Amino acid sequence: MAVRASLGCFPSDPALHASCGMPWGVAVTPFSAADERGSPPATGDEGHLIPRCQSCFAYFSLLCPLDRWSWTCSLCGADNDMPADAAARYARDGGHDPPEMRSAFVDLLLQGTREEGEAAAAAAPTPVYVAAIDLSSSEEFLELVKSALQAALEALPPGSLFGLLTFSNKIGLYDVQGPIPIVKNVFIPPDSDGALPIDLEDIMPICSFLAPIDSCKDRITEALETIKPMSSWDVAANTVEGQDHVLHHTRGFGVALDVLVNYLGSEYGNTFELARIFAFLSGPPNYGAGQLDTSEGQNTGKAGEADHILLQEQTSFYRNLATSAVQAGMCVDLFAITNEYTDLASLKVLSVESGGSLFLYSSTDESTLPQDIYKMLSRPYAFGCVMRLRTSSQFKIADSYGHFFPDPQYMHVQHINCCDSFATYSYDFEFEKDSQFSRKSSPPILQIAFKYTVLAHNGDTSDAPNSGSRTKYSLERRLRVRTIQYNATANIWDLYDFVDPDVVLTILVHQVILSSLSDFLETRLWLQDWLVAVIAQYNKAYKNVTSGGGTGVYAIDVNFSHCSQLQSLSRFVFAVLLSSLLQLNSERTHPDYVTYLLCLFSALEPASLRQAIWPTLISYSSPDVEAEVHQSLSRTVVTSESPIFLLDAYKDLLVYYLPTASSEIPFPPPRDCLLRSTIDRLKQDRNITPKLLFIHGARDDTTEFEKYLLEDQTLDGSQLSSSAGFSSFLDEVRSKVAEHGI
Repeated sequence: MAVRASLGCFPSDPALHASCGMPWGVAVTPFSAADERGSPPATGDEGHLIPRCQSCFAYFSLLCPLDRWSWTCSLCGADNDMPADAAARYARDGGHDPPEMRSAFVDLLLQGTREEGEAAAAAAPTPVYVAAIDLSSSEEFLELVKSALQAALEALPPGSLFGLLTFSNKIGLYDVQGPIPIVKNVFIPPDSDGALPIDLEDIMPICSFLAPIDSCKDRITEALETIKPMSSWDVAANTVEGQDHVLHHTRGFGVALDVLVNYLGSEYGNTFELARIFAFLSGPPNYGAGQLDTSEGQNTGKAGEADHILLQEQTSFYRNLATSAVQAGMCVDLFAITNEYTDLASLKVLSVESGGSLFLYSSTDESTLPQDIYKMLSRPYAFGCVMRLRTSSQFKIADSYGHFFPDPQYMHVQHINCCDSFATYSYDFEFEKDSQFSRKSSPPILQIAFKYTVLAHNGDTSDAPNSGSRTKYSLERRLRVRTIQYNATANIWDLYDFVDPDVVLTILVHQVILSSLSDFLETRLWLQDWLVAVIAQYNKAYKNVTSGGGTGVYAIDVNFSHCSQLQSLSRFVFAVLLSSLLQLNSERTHPDYVTYLLCLFSALEPASLRQAIWPTLISYSSPDVEAEVHQSLSRTVVTSESPIFLLDAYKDLLVYYLPTASSEIPFPPPRDCLLRSTIDRLKQDRNITPKLLFIHGARDDTTEFEKYLLEDQTLDGSQLSSSAGFSSFLDEVRSKVAEHGI
């Protein structure tokens, strides 16, 4: 569990927090194998024995004062009686201390109980995966999906159950457990409200639909090969007399997902505790319940007035469906392979609230779908997760951000159906009314509790009597608890010196995402005003330090020259203003792409998000010799003596050769060089497959590379500045700071 705070020292009072201007919060990656320093947790198997505070329900930790028969909660200060069994547990000698007495970060096996809004489910250790495939598509789309599912079959754990469903104006269920694959279809009525004339269970029993991949992998492959796009013959045969509309591109996605969730839901806690649904879409849902209006009228409007409408939900259908999926223990991963407006803004809630992922590919030719789905399934993940962050009494959570489902009963309890080691959740803090940290008060403390389930593989049991696929796994319910004590300061320079700029950026991006859904222009104005206020306060603080509060004249420092931790902030704000998150012109930026970025950025851990917002540019004097890591992104850097550049923009990796690069330098770089090794490492460590592009400035189009030279770009259409480039942006900020009287 990695926890990074935006302010390494917490502000002592609300006035200091307000004056520094920095967001105050943390970014939490709960299922990471180690903490932010690389240290693993202390482990044990007696998590159910950890005492809990009778007042705030926090867990006992190393930071709690302990007496023979009582202990004091480090968060709320309440005194708690120590049960006899716990007293005996903590009376052991030092060499046999339980994990919570050895570390403030523990990961323990639980036995028995579920609390704080957790759903009760019987132990059901079978992994279940279902693919829902759009037949209202092209041959190229289906070939890509088939390749992706072949990759998925190789990544799925032994003993998994797999189901195959197709949808168009009908739903197809596949039984692959017999000698040949069989598909049974049911038509979706045009006026369907989500229900079908017949239940899927009556069409095909769930035990026939969910096939063990160990014995049926070949027949699953055979079934995939039989899938074809909806043909004109199907259209002619299925058109009801009197209908004059063509069904070739009918896509009953909403109905298909709705009945699938109901179909699988009856098996929650019996066959599975988590079912993952892979939904493959080639265009917008346009048939039956959940159909979306993606007509020209819906996708037009003046820049700045209609764009935010395209990022809002058209219907509550998919939000209600997401709630049903969460309650039934399902996670939905949505893969859209299309350049057609699909209204992902309405669909994204399916993935966001169920703990899934949203992927968008503009074409089948450049899609990394097979690699992405293999990566996703190959890395460890937890499911049935419940997370709760608690704070000491002086401060509280103001906002929380991430892909979770808020508990309807318990405040700040978040359900995460599926969580991998990359998934990150952010919290913004504020002071309780009339509270502060003083020398007499206890220091600020926060505690994150993360309950989760993992599948433990029991080895090959195929030779055991009455063995089956389900006997290969057992469920482990575990509890991670991390308790962290921070220092508080009354000095604004302590706040500045211990800022984590990546976490500041993370919280800012979350705030920008939330605000931009209502108004692009107001969000852009707010973000620039935020930077102006921070620079003004920084200059005021520096002036007070150097002059003792005198009235001397000082040049306004917009580069944070005297505080290295703040020096990247101006570039970050400039990059966010330039990014697709805040583009006002919908003709330049596809609204579905913006939605994709919103979902991607809102789940990234801070270092990865910084990479996506402000790429890293590294120069190489040769493919085997790294020269320099550059902070600036401008053409002035690319005129340096080094002939090769590697630009890492998180989802894109670009290798750029200067037009003047010697012809003796091999292009593209050879497989066994340092540059290629670096690229391979970056691709391996990433949770998505970055697009790799090689560009030679002497003969290739360099537009793709130059679009990442952010410092040379203009805040086009922002109504904030008519000047170009980062330098001119800083000049305008400087003039606005001057208006503050600094």
